[in-house]
Amino acid sequence: MRPTTESHATPSAAAPLGRARAALLAAIAVALAGCSVPAVDLPRADVPAEWQHAPANDAALGQAPDLSGWWHAFSDAELDRLVDRALAGNLTLQQAALRIEAARALTQQEKAGFRPNLGAHTISEPTPDSSASYFQAGFDAKWELGLFGRSASSARVAAADVGLAESDAQAARVSVVAEVARTYIELRAAEQRLDLYKQLAESAQRKSTLVATRARLRLASAADAAGSASEEANADAAMAEPRLVVDRCRQQLAVLLGVTAPSAADLVGTGAPPTLGAFRIAEAPADLLRTRPEIRRAEANVLKSAGELGIAHADLFPRLAIGGQLTYSARVIGHTRLSDADGIASFGPLIDVPIFDWGARRAVVNARDAALKASVLAYREALLESVAEVETAMAALEHQRERAADLKRAADALARGDDNAATLRRLGLADDVDMAAATSALLQSRIDLAQAEEARSLAFVALYKALGGAPLPPPSEPAS
Repeated sequence: MRPTTESHATPSAAAPLGRARAALLAAIAVALAGCSVPAVDLPRADVPAEWQHAPANDAALGQAPDLSGWWHAFSDAELDRLVDRALAGNLTLQQAALRIEAARALTQQEKAGFRPNLGAHTISEPTPDSSASYFQAGFDAKWELGLFGRSASSARVAAADVGLAESDAQAARVSVVAEVARTYIELRAAEQRLDLYKQLAESAQRKSTLVATRARLRLASAADAAGSASEEANADAAMAEPRLVVDRCRQQLAVLLGVTAPSAADLVGTGAPPTLGAFRIAEAPADLLRTRPEIRRAEANVLKSAGELGIAHADLFPRLAIGGQLTYSARVIGHTRLSDADGIASFGPLIDVPIFDWGARRAVVNARDAALKASVLAYREALLESVAEVETAMAALEHQRERAADLKRAADALARGDDNAATLRRLGLADDVDMAAATSALLQSRIDLAQAEEARSLAFVALYKALGGAPLPPPSEPAS
């Protein structure tokens, strides 16, 4: 139990008032001397000086995409339009903005707790013998000084809560933009793949018809005819996968845009997949401290833990406040007549002194200290995970680029083979079966190349998501 001692001095009691003022000044001096707000040094040594998997000689590759508009590197107007619509209509972003507003509103509550507060009260109470009743009305004023680091620590906790809300909002923007780009790329790639599969199915059908004719003329075996029929069936079945992806992507885009009509004609049209040209990486590992929301969130958690430790430390010392009261009292006789009315004012320090609590307050300090150390370790872990995620994304992007380049050479070689087959067919040195086989091989190579280009574009999206790339907060939402 924490006993509370309250002293009130009337204006006429000059000597007690002087002693109270002296005691208050002495308490303030002691409080200022013992004021303690834990300092926090965030570790920065875990951030490397440069990326290990950055492209070699990247300065000669091309322009570096801007983190706040990296999707413009695809030069796709439809993608730009979808991102703008998602930023304006996504429900997750709207929720995040309201949570920021709520966190900022609560900071006003924290500030008000250490400012002079004024209240009014009334009370009606009978005497023990029920012969009369008294009515009181008055004003109460209190100003908690917030010493021993209590005010500063409370402000740190409130600011950290705002920082958490802002980092969550930025993380939402990063995720929404990346998901819109990813879904759009998958949609366009699936549409392209579906078109190639249709061409492959037509080629397989022509080949199957020709081989079946040959088999009837005993110019081909039944096994050849069965194999061609199997190729045709497999080509037809392969079209189910891109159709499913198209439907799924349209539904996902509708959710990301905050609309309920994924089949609307204006949601997304048809077109070629966005292409990604040569680019370079301008961001350094240290930029993650500024751009990656997960790191900013971990930093806010550290600051909040430090503030909570400061409040727990302040609870070890007395709580000091200045209080005053103005009360008007009247004795009520019967129901109509008032008499013996009087008023009185009081003013003085309010001191809440913790004396003995079986170590409960010290246990809270120890718990908050451990939580602060844990949050610092969590911050270090966030740094390491962020660097590792970016390095992995960079490596994946480079591998996908090399894979797409290899498949491009293979597709070019098959295209030359297809041209040679067409030339031989015109010269009568090859038949339609050979031509269909060459065309099928070329189409399959183009499908593989399209999938590699899609994987490269998705790796680019993953890289800039790992870097924390997203539009800057709206003017009403200052950056954390």
